[in-house]
Amino acid sequence: MSEAGPLSLGQLSVWHDIRDLPAPRWHEPNNAAAWPLPPGTTARRARTALRAIVTRHPSLRTRYDVQDAAAPRQLPPDEHFDDQLPALAAEEAPGDPDALAEGLAAGPFDLRRDHGWRARLLTRRGEPTHLLFAKHHIAADAWAQELLHREFRQALGDPGALGPVPPGPADLAADQHTPAGLRRQAAALDHWAQLLGRAPSVALPRTPGAEGTTVQATLRSAAARPAAHAIAERARVSVSSVVLAAYAHTVATRCDADTLLVQLMSANRFGGRWKDLVTSMNQWVPALIEQARRTDLVTLADAVHWSALGAVRHGMHDVTAVARLRASLPDAPEPTCAFNYVTLPGGSPLDAPRPPASAAEPVLTWEEPFTTIGPRCYARALESDRDLTVRLSVKDLGRDACAALLTGMHDTLLAAAAQH
Repeated sequence: MSEAGPLSLGQLSVWHDIRDLPAPRWHEPNNAAAWPLPPGTTARRARTALRAIVTRHPSLRTRYDVQDAAAPRQLPPDEHFDDQLPALAAEEAPGDPDALAEGLAAGPFDLRRDHGWRARLLTRRGEPTHLLFAKHHIAADAWAQELLHREFRQALGDPGALGPVPPGPADLAADQHTPAGLRRQAAALDHWAQLLGRAPSVALPRTPGAEGTTVQATLRSAAARPAAHAIAERARVSVSSVVLAAYAHTVATRCDADTLLVQLMSANRFGGRWKDLVTSMNQWVPALIEQARRTDLVTLADAVHWSALGAVRHGMHDVTAVARLRASLPDAPEPTCAFNYVTLPGGSPLDAPRPPASAAEPVLTWEEPFTTIGPRCYARALESDRDLTVRLSVKDLGRDACAALLTGMHDTLLAAAAQH
């Protein structure tokens, strides 16, 4: 690409979410990770590996022309970049590596001038132990971040073994604006129009005194994982459909409603040339869940499965066109809740090491939300080889309602699994 071009649809989704943020919140689209280094890794070796992955992926060398907020452009990837890797001594920086990485993400990026990443080399007694890596969501989503982690580990052994430079987000944007890509966009917009026309207006009741507040809790359960797998086997659907069914059932019960408009996070990485592209490809897509209060979770999971499949087929869409559509429909309902079942490249560590969960009861922990960007009721599910974890962020509901939604979903899974 020799001149500025349009954003890909995933990049545009990120921009749509952040463009009106006040300066004190510019850090909220950032994510961070602490990547352990093999014993004996030198600072020079870490820097060489980091340079290899940044050179390889255009997204990590891209800046943006956002002077016209309604029509942002991505600039050609820069050939040169700052490959300095400052060291951070653990003795002088209290906190575990993950906390230090989060601190690195607390500083905002200026997308007009900055490449959307920064890194530090964490050392202990002079020996490198971790690479702290922070990035803006427009540069890489969770899948892409784990690809970078995997390639960084590979480059530590042999930087030349990574292969040819893959496509970048500008290549994806060009593909999305071909005649075939525009037809897919039109079909996605039609999906939005049909669902907005059919969906009822259903909202979780606000809790007096909690207006304007956001709370976040994570429920981790060893028992929920085999329960979800047992139900998935009976329903012959994915585990993600089962967890979504339990979540929708709990929300619908609290709303006293049978039909919910739900936002699903579509990874938009379903194979082909773009599966391992380093950029942000996640987009919210609507799904309609009917008879959500039915007590037969196997039947509900089957219905949810097909509704979700129909939704993610239209995961790549123009959020600007969707915004115009919503503006033309004064009574267009807002989604009642949102759901994301996180998947990462095969063989990736899904989470930091954690103590074993109790099989007898779930563990509920509270966190200070790093970001308040996003839907009003947002559940993010993640499965490890030991347990199922669901993080829930809610606005205007308060802690009691948040905890009740999490435990209700958990109890629904276990009760359904015990029925057969």
